[in-house]
Amino acid sequence: MAWAILAVAVVCEIVWALSLKWAAGQGTLLASAVPITLSFVNMGLLALAMRGIPAGTAYAVWTGLGAVGVIIGGAVLFGERIAPVQAGFMVLIVIGVVGTKLFAQG
Repeated sequence: MAWAILAVAVVCEIVWALSLKWAAGQGTLLASAVPITLSFVNMGLLALAMRGIPAGTAYAVWTGLGAVGVIIGGAVLFGERIAPVQAGFMVLIVIGVVGTKLFAQG
C-alpha cells in the first residue's frame, strides 16, 4: 500500500511543479492557490508513504520520477525542448529508481 501511495505522491509532485509554471502565467490569486494546495497534499502523501518505505528510498523515488515527469510534462504542456543528452540522463534516473525499488528493504 505504501508504494501505491508513493506513486500517487509522485503524480501529485509532477502536477504541483507544472502548476507553478501555469500559475505564474495566470497571475491570479486563485491560480496561486492551486500549487499551494498541491504542496500540502504532496507532502502529506510523501509522509504517509514513508510510514511503510524507508525515507531515503521514498525520497529518491519521489524526486527522481518527479523530475522526469516534470521534464516530460513541460515538453507536452509548454513546448519545452528535451535534448537527446537530457533524455539519456532521464533514462539513467529511471534505471536508478527501478534499482532503488527492487532492492528496497521496505
